Amino acid sequence: MPLALLALAVSAFGIGTTEFVMMGLLPNVADDLHTSVPTAGYLVSAYAIGVVIGAPLLTALGSRIPRKRMLVLLMGLFTVGNLASALAPGFGTLLGARVLAGLPHGAFFGVGAVVAARLVREDRRARAVATMFLGLTVANIVGVPAATLLGQHLGWRATFLVVAAIGLVAMAALGRLVPYVPVDEGQGVGRELRALGDRQVLLGLLTAVFGFAGVFAVYSYLASMTTEVMGFGESAVTLVLALFGIGMTLGALVAGPLTDRALRPTLYGSLAALALVLVGFRFAVHQQAPALVGVVVLGAVGFMTTTPLQMLVMNKARHAPTLASASNHSAFNLANAGGAWLGGAAIAAGWGWTSPALVGAALAVVGLAVAVTAGLLDRGRDRDGSGTGSGTDGTPSRVVASGSRPEPLAEAAAGPARATATAEAVRSAGTD
Repeated sequence: MPLALLALAVSAFGIGTTEFVMMGLLPNVADDLHTSVPTAGYLVSAYAIGVVIGAPLLTALGSRIPRKRMLVLLMGLFTVGNLASALAPGFGTLLGARVLAGLPHGAFFGVGAVVAARLVREDRRARAVATMFLGLTVANIVGVPAATLLGQHLGWRATFLVVAAIGLVAMAALGRLVPYVPVDEGQGVGRELRALGDRQVLLGLLTAVFGFAGVFAVYSYLASMTTEVMGFGESAVTLVLALFGIGMTLGALVAGPLTDRALRPTLYGSLAALALVLVGFRFAVHQQAPALVGVVVLGAVGFMTTTPLQMLVMNKARHAPTLASASNHSAFNLANAGGAWLGGAAIAAGWGWTSPALVGAALAVVGLAVAVTAGLLDRGRDRDGSGTGSGTDGTPSRVVASGSRPEPLAEAAAGPARATATAEAVRSAGTD
């Protein structure tokens, strides 16, 4: 794998740490800023709002900026947002700083996924994207627990100062290791918007909203389940969160190769497994050993959905994938907010601390239904020759004369030799 993927993974580590650490620091922040924990919870939503707004907006504004430069600029904004969080004098200022820190999140992962896919051969694209996402999963194993402990002992402001320092390291790594990746000829906001409007792209985004909401319906209340249902003390919360991160990492490692081989079956299987695991988790959580195993398995099947969803929207918006790729992270954060809200509503209704697991299972089933519907529509479009469809791997193909093998669009447009030369040029190019 190219070293540039390491720079992307380091950046993802920083982003993942700042996204999830606030959940563990809410009591500390609430106490220091003289507010309640539920009110401090708006800081989690503020970050998600920043992601939802920033992903399409910053991607559109940067549509003509070379990809490497765009990544460095986005990580710079991320660093400023975390520094502002550390220095915020009051709750309102911190709320705004969290929105600012969230703005580059979706755009970074959107641009980063496109760059990662261009650094490797066609048959290893999903593995490259999954490698970048490993930084996000490792953040949940190491970054979030360590940052939570740091915040508990040295104050929550110290946590965001450290995350800002990680941002500076990531900027240096991006500048040093990522090759120059030019903007495609004819690329622009109009072309990106047209690609985003493709029916298959929109259905992929809708799948992400419902499917991943099933994960966050439970994850948002995992700390409370640890103390209220599993019977552990507060000190065990960081361990449980780390186990969830280990599961996420395992899911990312498995999802890359599976997605490269068969995209849609991997997506269907991961969503179906997520629904089943969530139902099982509802019962396993009452006993400590099965509960801990369930946390790892839940993290694994939950994160297995991210790589096929990312590759699906990129494939279906193949000639202008950046905005669609970034919008996928807006969808993930809508899932974050929606899943947390629905899980909380179930608890508030008196259904118990384990009720979010059943809510999550229902959401995963809805996501699976949307994904299967999209697959059937795509096959129908292939059969009637009315557009670009896909095989089981989800890679767009051009419909050719009977008896001929469909060619991937990228190579059909430029010719096999030219496509190979382009890939080699990107891999071997120097710095921007």
